[in-house]
Amino acid sequence: MMVRPQFPRAAKYHPGWITAGVSGAANPLWMAEWLAEVVDLQPGMRVLDLGCGRAMSSVFLHREFGVQVWAADLWFDVSENSERIRDAGCADGVFPIHADARALPFARDFFDAIISIDSFPYYGTDEMYLPYLARLVKPGGVIAIAGAAVVQEWEGAVPAHLRDWWTPDLSCLHSAVWWRKHWARSGILTVEHADTMPEGCKLWRDWIQIIAPDNQTEIQALEADQGRHLGYVRVVGRRDGRVVLPDPVLSLPPAYVKHPLLQNHA
Repeated sequence: MMVRPQFPRAAKYHPGWITAGVSGAANPLWMAEWLAEVVDLQPGMRVLDLGCGRAMSSVFLHREFGVQVWAADLWFDVSENSERIRDAGCADGVFPIHADARALPFARDFFDAIISIDSFPYYGTDEMYLPYLARLVKPGGVIAIAGAAVVQEWEGAVPAHLRDWWTPDLSCLHSAVWWRKHWARSGILTVEHADTMPEGCKLWRDWIQIIAPDNQTEIQALEADQGRHLGYVRVVGRRDGRVVLPDPVLSLPPAYVKHPLLQNHA
């Protein structure tokens, strides 16, 4: 079940290595390969793998495309990721970083591309986030995301067949159409791709059956959905260099001037 004809690069990797690095509802190698179809990755490019999990996608991107990858994640242990990267023979091209997506330790215009696999919705729906993040990619560089999503939005209550599985935090999942509008509205990015993976819901179900076969609630929700609402999406935007992106304001200088508290009515 791990080998799929649409992902020939991912098929080369050992199933045990892949399942040992599980961190979400999407196979990170499948998502990275799918995203790379529409992102021109060239050897030597500097790439931020934002929310990299256990750095599986980071290793894959370096090995397959020769890019230098900064593997940034908040939740997963940076020392574990460092060991996994070293064992994969990628220590000279993949650099693990412990970092919050909202407090990234990089200079502006540092990256040629920022990629996020099955992570971006959990912090990137904030309208203020894209102006913050886009400063770190060069003018003309790309920001690209892929992962679990809804393939179409709905109004009102959660569809009945999803209610047993759906939790409030999943409201951050959005469709490719939603992401296109969200990014285009900012004026920062020119959206070049925003689409849905064919049979993405089926691949999502198959992945959960591999990594968490006891999670019948999610498996049954995906089987009942049949791709009506759930699947995988990818979105690619290119930074418009004409848009000025100021650094975020982190503090203000003190400006307290003493004045009487009350008027003197005597």
